[in-house]
Amino acid sequence: MYCDYHLHSSFSGDSDAPMEKMIQQGIRLGLPAMCFTEHLDPDFPGGDCSFDLDIAAYQKKLLELKETYQDRIQIFFGLELGLQPHLAGELPGIAASAPFDFIIGSTHVADHMDPYDKIFFQGRTEYEAYHRYFEVLLENLNTFSCFNTCGHIDYVVRYGPQKNRNYSYEKYQDILDEILKTLIQKQIGLECNTAGFKYGLGHPNPTEKILARYRELGGEILTLGSDAHAPEHIAYNFRETGEILKACGFRYYTIFKEGQPEFLNL
Repeated sequence: MYCDYHLHSSFSGDSDAPMEKMIQQGIRLGLPAMCFTEHLDPDFPGGDCSFDLDIAAYQKKLLELKETYQDRIQIFFGLELGLQPHLAGELPGIAASAPFDFIIGSTHVADHMDPYDKIFFQGRTEYEAYHRYFEVLLENLNTFSCFNTCGHIDYVVRYGPQKNRNYSYEKYQDILDEILKTLIQKQIGLECNTAGFKYGLGHPNPTEKILARYRELGGEILTLGSDAHAPEHIAYNFRETGEILKACGFRYYTIFKEGQPEFLNL
């Protein structure tokens, strides 16, 4: 079983799962390690869900449980930081505010809208909406360097009008290649996020062709996460995903400890 490096508990605004229940499930599954990456999305657009985070309370609870379960599983302290270009003066300070082992930089918001809310797609074709999302993600990558891996780079596809029915690497190749080349140049990793299977896409985020293209371009830092918000989704479809990554040319994946990468065999 692989380490799961994208997990949320009740410290995230969109989860009510107790952290200890998540850890106990990780132990049952035989995970060697798991990293909590609680949401922090400053200036998130209005709605019923807040993505603020009490970092001190989160760290305190995690350290308590890390000690309790130290003989059974390794627990790491992470963050999923919501990127928006206008937050350039704020996010690096947040990233440096605590001794995070690992930080995911994710684009959840484009043009002050979350694609989860269908308003993002109003007045645009699906192609235009997806392409605009990728443009904003690339702008975020050119703005920030305060994270270790880029989360679910085709997140927008989860919520599109036709989801991934008309979506392909080839259709967005020019901008996707720019994204991948920027990650490689900045030595920021690419996340393979298995929640695409949970959302019924039949593929991880990003898709196999994007993963293979990243490897072809020389990308080596690849992190693996389920994006679980409940115990039953921890390490979701990891066995199949491991085989997918091998078929894409990867022989190892990456975990982070104290911000430093370690490469583990697939």
